[in-house]
Amino acid sequence: MACKSEALYGSLQSRPPGTANFSVVLYAKVSNLKLQAADILHTQFHTMLPPMPSVSAAFGQPAFGGMQQPNGLPFPQPGEQNKATMASLAPPMQNGQPAQLLNQSVSSTAYGQQATVMNAPGLHPPASSATAQNGVQSPQMSTVTAFPGAPPMFTGLQATEPGKMQPQVPSSATFPPMDFPSAANPGSVNASVAPSNNTFLPGLASLGVSSSAVRSSATMPSGTISGTYPPPTSTLARNPAASHPTVPSMPPNMLSGSVQPNSASFMPGGQPQPATANVLQAGQPVVSSNTSMAHPIPPSSMAPNSQLMVPTSLLGAVPPSAPGVISPSQVMPSSVTQFGPTAPGSATMQGAAPVAPYVMPGNQQPTNVMPGQPPLMSLPSGPMPPNAAGFPPTSGIGMMAQGGANAGKLLPPNMMGCPPVSGVEHMVGTVGSGQTMAMHGIGGVQNAPPRAPGGVAPMAGPPNMMGAPTSAIQQQKPRLDPNLMPSAVQVIDEDRSTRSGPFPTGYPTAEFPPLTTTEYIAQDQGNCNPKFMRTTLYAAPASSDVLKNSQLPFTVAVAPFAPLHPSEMRPPIVDLLELGPIRCHRCKAYMCPYMEFQDGGRRFKCPFCLASTAVEEAYFAHLDHNGRRTDIQQRVEQYLGSYEFVATKPYCKNGIRPKEPAFIFMLDVSYTAVHCGLVSVFCKNIRQMLDKLPRDTGEPKSSLRVGFATYDHTIHFYNLKSAMGQPQMLVVGDITDVFVPLVDGFLVTVDEAETAIQSLLTEIETMFAETRITETMLGPVIEAGLDALKCADRAGKLFIFHTNLPIVEAPGKLKNRDDRKLLGTDKERGVLQPAIDYYGKLGEECVKSGCAVDLFLFPNAFVDVASLSPVCTISGGSLYKYHYFEVQKDGERFLADLAHDISREIAFDVMMRVRTSTGLRPTGFFGSFFMDNSTDMEFGAMDSDKAVHVEIRHDDRLPEGNAYIQSASLFTSCSGQRRLRIHNMALPVSSDYNQLYRVADSHCLVSFLFKQAESMVREKSPKEVRDSVTSRCAQMLATYREKCSEQAPLGQLILPECLKLLPLYGSCIIRNDAISGGSDVTVDDRAWMMQLVASLRIEDTMLLLYPNVFPISDLTLDQPTDEIAFPASVRASYDNLSAEKAYVIYNGLMMFIWIGLGVAQQWVQDVFNANSVTHLNTENHTVPERDNAHSRAVRRVLERINMGRARRMKLFVIRQQDALEAWMKRFLVEDRSSNMPSYVDYLCNIHREIRSLLT
Repeated sequence: MACKSEALYGSLQSRPPGTANFSVVLYAKVSNLKLQAADILHTQFHTMLPPMPSVSAAFGQPAFGGMQQPNGLPFPQPGEQNKATMASLAPPMQNGQPAQLLNQSVSSTAYGQQATVMNAPGLHPPASSATAQNGVQSPQMSTVTAFPGAPPMFTGLQATEPGKMQPQVPSSATFPPMDFPSAANPGSVNASVAPSNNTFLPGLASLGVSSSAVRSSATMPSGTISGTYPPPTSTLARNPAASHPTVPSMPPNMLSGSVQPNSASFMPGGQPQPATANVLQAGQPVVSSNTSMAHPIPPSSMAPNSQLMVPTSLLGAVPPSAPGVISPSQVMPSSVTQFGPTAPGSATMQGAAPVAPYVMPGNQQPTNVMPGQPPLMSLPSGPMPPNAAGFPPTSGIGMMAQGGANAGKLLPPNMMGCPPVSGVEHMVGTVGSGQTMAMHGIGGVQNAPPRAPGGVAPMAGPPNMMGAPTSAIQQQKPRLDPNLMPSAVQVIDEDRSTRSGPFPTGYPTAEFPPLTTTEYIAQDQGNCNPKFMRTTLYAAPASSDVLKNSQLPFTVAVAPFAPLHPSEMRPPIVDLLELGPIRCHRCKAYMCPYMEFQDGGRRFKCPFCLASTAVEEAYFAHLDHNGRRTDIQQRVEQYLGSYEFVATKPYCKNGIRPKEPAFIFMLDVSYTAVHCGLVSVFCKNIRQMLDKLPRDTGEPKSSLRVGFATYDHTIHFYNLKSAMGQPQMLVVGDITDVFVPLVDGFLVTVDEAETAIQSLLTEIETMFAETRITETMLGPVIEAGLDALKCADRAGKLFIFHTNLPIVEAPGKLKNRDDRKLLGTDKERGVLQPAIDYYGKLGEECVKSGCAVDLFLFPNAFVDVASLSPVCTISGGSLYKYHYFEVQKDGERFLADLAHDISREIAFDVMMRVRTSTGLRPTGFFGSFFMDNSTDMEFGAMDSDKAVHVEIRHDDRLPEGNAYIQSASLFTSCSGQRRLRIHNMALPVSSDYNQLYRVADSHCLVSFLFKQAESMVREKSPKEVRDSVTSRCAQMLATYREKCSEQAPLGQLILPECLKLLPLYGSCIIRNDAISGGSDVTVDDRAWMMQLVASLRIEDTMLLLYPNVFPISDLTLDQPTDEIAFPASVRASYDNLSAEKAYVIYNGLMMFIWIGLGVAQQWVQDVFNANSVTHLNTENHTVPERDNAHSRAVRRVLERINMGRARRMKLFVIRQQDALEAWMKRFLVEDRSSNMPSYVDYLCNIHREIRSLLT
């Protein structure tokens, strides 16, 4: 379209009018005693309950201890050794009959203070540090007696079929290994199976959960912890007396052959039946559970017959071999404990009272044990406590007590057991690993209202509850405490506390980076800053079979212009003049630290294609005795992972060096735009924003050009040439064939036309103040702006401010097709796909001319975002939407977004290619760009807030050594200089599944899954997309379960340490509005979310999926100049919100201040100037500026949250029990929503998927 400056419609002076390390405190009612469980010693509970799943629980901490790079250096230690957690469930049955309830009163010691704790019926007591000599109980020892009617139990033994010995699998939580000389511990018994780095989750009905990292041949260190099986080579397993009958899916301490159904041993008061080969022999090791009880089991947090374990972070380190210490792999779960003398020099827990190790007494005999039977717990006298720990409340017929103070009385129904769950297996062991395994603890608030903060929603349960006919009992399913599941808040806080600060990127291979939520300062050592490029796997799979079997995505996320910390080094610029960038002659890879110089420096070998390339004479340098160039210190491209080359003419379009780019602002001046305040707020504020236009490093001011145009049903260009004095308006009325009426004077620098720009902005506001034109167009406006850049031969960006659906008869006209009832159904694609392809093709034209489009929408009704957005996404632009725009409510947010959009770092006319070494090939591309071939991504412009994901697959098996990835972005800078920005990464090649899962970057992986799901929404139904995400997550975890923990039983859900939050994030993906938004959102909102997701950086994606929540009502700021520290975050669940506090909740797009009804009146007065919470005006979504400590603190927090973000979040003030609270709860992603499962429910679904894949 030619420039027709001679065809002016008029030259007018004016136009007439009319035209987060947080700690959790858990409280439990036990014998009228409150125990505070923060910082309490590691505690282990053993439970023997009626037929129910068995649970072993623990929560690990992310760590990478013990991992080594190929160069032999260890990875940065985020904390202790890799930790894990494990839980499994199995219905403990004995010949089809339920086990008898047990009760025991024990002593619990925490930090030297002793407290009596009454265990729930069926709970093993935690052992005190008591001792026993020759079977005689010492004064400090807890009594362990047999309870009439209880099934026999045994200690430290594995049950097998009579006459057979079954190999046992270790099931343990191990302490971090310490370098104590084994010679000092001659009596230790070491396991032959290495521990696993697993995460075993608690309390999952019909589940067992665990998390592990990788296996190693390293010997497992001895530790003092119960709850594990002896390995086949251990002393316990070799002892014939350790053999016991067992039944599949039955805990090892339930003797299947000792009693008959309905026998006396199962009835109250019945006597236990003797069993063969299950008596502890003299000299056999007897296990002491010598840790103090932190808190009892919450009644609704887990199923009976389980082990509960508190996080190993509360444990001290134990020497690998102390005198008489039994290895963790030799200790059986649910074992009854005896106590022996403390060995001299035995280990103690860090920061806690000394703990007696497990000992192997010479002639110790069990107390109160019948011949041929292992020791059992006694039933304490007195009534059994109501709502005993370990039981969910039940209703219906109770159980008749046969002895004690309650003899002949009907016991309350809530003292009965939980219903069994069929098809469940218990935990039998851990997987082998060279890392330690952390056991997470069980905790929670007991007896809280189901939906009150701290309560757990009730869940229905299966039939067949013991104690009475099922028809007489109201069935319940044991409720799981969500706080016991792996926590994103905990993982983020731990990573911040251990990995903040300097981060060396590594060489020759890339180091595993901190999480994106951690503030770190990268030090480039030859691999690029992770802010520029991250990969889902920091070890390249050796073959396509390994990658296919693991189902792990192998992708790289590239944000070539990502913002950096002020202390981080920007990529330096290399100018080789006419020589240009040095490249491989075959694959065209650019010079990087991995190039190997040969033949005295005359040639270099490319690591990507292995070809040898001659070195240009101008680039030649001799090699030293190490084979390195003597000028390497002057060649940053040979020792840094990120840098820029100045491009030569062959890299420019048509061989012509580009001009400085331009910004064109095109403002809607129709009736709606004027009366909503858009025109006024824009004209009054845009001038000062132009002072912050982006500029190249070292330049005193920006070289960008700017231009202005307005439109309604015609387009108005403005001549800002300084010689004219006053701006000149040129009107184009032919909207079917638009043209640019001028070139000279339309695009100017801010300095040369400052007066004209200010005059123009004043005139625009006055000129259109009384307009009555309501209909607008959009397509011709974009065409005109694109033509203006073409005529000026410049790259640039169009900023378009638009209000209504374009219904004027012109190219790009749209119709109203709003039908939100289709959302969430199989027919939603009809309204989420573009109605016409006009805007998509227009976006392609923009890319080819180096033009991006940023669209700011201010609609009061349906505007068809699905049809308009392709012009932004294809060109590399952004789309902002301000529904029902009001200056008072939305003006500040709009101006903040515009100011950030104008000032952020940006590159124009960008072409990006990702190269990989031989055997790998980029195949999938996700983001906002245009592709004209299968390798190059093209952007009209790319800014610092954009990222792309590139999926990599195998062409062939990779050779041993390293795999290499290089991202090259050719772009035009703000000064008009053509450059190449290069980012490099090297990864070790591995065929070990353990290593792949150990170095999986969860944030990068989840971000890719989210973007992949968004791309599928346009082609598949919402249900198919959700099923696909769930299936992919299950397949990844099932492969880990199969390849890395094959010894563990099927009933365990095993989560790799690095991916233990995968079920949580998978749940967040499928419930996000971009994927599953139904009729409760508008069609435009859903389409806007979908286009937004495609180009988000990883850190923005993770915040969008899992919002941040923390209290603000306790914050104060005495002086405006003081610094303020953010309080610890809480999990995104309504149960964690206290009615006595106020919280801020934000996800990068929305921000809520939730105010509980019980918050202090003074805080409400100080912050909102309201007399009470009930008088709070929640319609005004702002925080007024008031001069007091509380107000300053809240405003400072909100300011810091929004600082540097791509978009200013919209603020809502929500009062507890307000109507908007129900909408706010949708952002609390761990809770159940109207049509989406809770985190716990989704975890159960994932486990069912895994089991179906493995069977």
